[in-house]
Amino acid sequence: MPSYRARALVLRKTKLGETDTILTLLSADGSQIRAVAKGMRKPGSRLSGRLEPFSVGDLLLHTGRTLDVITEADTVELHPGLREDYDRTMAASVVADVLDKISVQGQDEPRLFGLGESALTAIETAGTDALARIVTAFLVKSMAMHGVRPELETCAACAAAIHGGRQFSLAAGGVVCPSCGDASAVSFGDEARTLLLRLLRSTMQEVAGMPPAPKVERQAFDLMRQFVRYHLPARLRALDMFSGDPHA
Repeated sequence: MPSYRARALVLRKTKLGETDTILTLLSADGSQIRAVAKGMRKPGSRLSGRLEPFSVGDLLLHTGRTLDVITEADTVELHPGLREDYDRTMAASVVADVLDKISVQGQDEPRLFGLGESALTAIETAGTDALARIVTAFLVKSMAMHGVRPELETCAACAAAIHGGRQFSLAAGGVVCPSCGDASAVSFGDEARTLLLRLLRSTMQEVAGMPPAPKVERQAFDLMRQFVRYHLPARLRALDMFSGDPHA
């Protein structure tokens, strides 16, 4: 079997048989890899502990018929703090779940890997009061990379300047004027619109250092959660759990 090397972020792992594990990975080129780590759950396995969710590793893989096989793994970044604190685990799970849903096997999008890494680092190191803000920034940035950048400055339907009240059309993908409102439009405040613009234009490090504004941040998060759920067909359980509404 031909072999190749890849730097990859572990998004998800699933048990296979008694000792093997299937890993869903985001490669540094932004494409998704699904691979088997054989014997990973055996005591003393040289792969055990190196391929945990949210960790980054340099891998040697062999190409298989359906799933590739991981034969070597060197740790680049373990991000242990993301698995030791419940709030950080929940926030990091949103990042991993969304990346799992928007990355595609064989389709490159290098910005996704950098976004995922910077988001996880920010979640691990920032204060807990910044976690929702970081997750919201990740959502708006990842959707933009996915080709669904929310329009926040002019009417998403007719491009007219927006004045006064704010409505956001999930279908049109952004703010809309009173004439262009539709059944998918939801109300939100101008402060939330301004925050989303700032998050979209800031680095994750800058997002983590912003002063907290809980009420506005919650409104911005709720809007982006609805936006992501509207445009991604898959159920995002981690996002629902993080929102405090696991049955949504």
